[in-house]
Amino acid sequence: MNTNADLLKELRIDRNATPPPSRRGLWIALAVVVALLLAAAAAWALFGRDRGIEVRTATVQAIGSGGASASVLDATGYVVARRMATVSAKITGKVREVLIEEGQTVEEGEVMATLDPVDADADRALAASQLAAARSQIGGVQARLKEAEVDASRLQALVGRQLVSKSQYDQAVAQRDALRAELATAQRNANVAADRLAIADNGVDNTIVRAPFAGVVTAKAAQPGEIVSPLSAGGGFTRTGIGTIVDMDSLEVEVDVGEAFIGRVKPKMPVEATLNAYPDWKIPAEVIAIIPAADRGKATVKVRIALKQKDPRIVPDMGVRVSFLEAAKPEAAKQPPGVRVPTAAIVQRDGQDVTFALDDEGSHVQQRALKTGLAMGDDRQVLSGLVAGDAVVLDPPEELKDGARVTMAADAEE
Repeated sequence: MNTNADLLKELRIDRNATPPPSRRGLWIALAVVVALLLAAAAAWALFGRDRGIEVRTATVQAIGSGGASASVLDATGYVVARRMATVSAKITGKVREVLIEEGQTVEEGEVMATLDPVDADADRALAASQLAAARSQIGGVQARLKEAEVDASRLQALVGRQLVSKSQYDQAVAQRDALRAELATAQRNANVAADRLAIADNGVDNTIVRAPFAGVVTAKAAQPGEIVSPLSAGGGFTRTGIGTIVDMDSLEVEVDVGEAFIGRVKPKMPVEATLNAYPDWKIPAEVIAIIPAADRGKATVKVRIALKQKDPRIVPDMGVRVSFLEAAKPEAAKQPPGVRVPTAAIVQRDGQDVTFALDDEGSHVQQRALKTGLAMGDDRQVLSGLVAGDAVVLDPPEELKDGARVTMAADAEE
């Protein structure tokens, strides 16, 4: 038997045989299984869980919500300030310091700038010296007058006893009266010097520029080192102002209304103003006055309008559109209270009128007890429990409970 030959054949490697599975193949198979499990979980999340009860909804309406005043006339204009000032110095001088910036809020009397006070200080020092000299002169005259009065009194006694001549006494009296007149002149000179000092103090104070009223700085017109003057000096080298301030509480609207339509505008008429910068912001306003003068070139009449709402967003020279509204009708105030709710949304639960309103996310319902009122056709007046804008379920089924999950039916009412 060829036993050794058979054994050698068994030891030979068969290269056509199928190789054993590798480790990489095992990982790929495991990843496929995990992906299938995740897909199954997602499918259950989308289709297997409870999607809630399908319902139709309606929106609660305010009673008389359509009764807003109608516009009888539209116009355009600008925001203006009734109180605005370009602040300047009372004297001509060189700016030493400017203490304001655009957008800064200033109070009445607050220092906005200072001018070089050298000349004003020198003038005040001279006035103070003149006042001191006048007062010292008063002291000298008073001393001499006191002596003259004593001499006159002594000579009066002596002349009565004929110890001195009458002429000597008369001379002493004249001297006394002259000094009295001189004292009065010196006192008046002192008063004049005091007034002159007060004027010099005003001159020093005029080098300080203060805010005439509280407001907001909208422009800064001068810089340190420039010359400012209350009057234009020409040449472009002299400023006429330090800055401009606006009293934001005095903002109003001015519009030009065509002559053909001015008859529709009345004082105290309600107005709705809309700034061009904020088209979705409706500002309540009212007519202040109709200016009794027409523009011949434009055939318009100017109308002043007061803004009833103050806001930092409102600034001078903004463009604005206004709608003049007709006055509210008296019967509008007699509208019944509450809101209008479709009768189909009101059901009985435990002997009480209730409705099911959607929550803020619109995915669950809240059971709300209602206090109902009058019937209004297909609707019902609800005095409490709902507000305008709430979404309520129409024809709620018996299985619908407080907190239940809902979905909108395909034909759900918007």
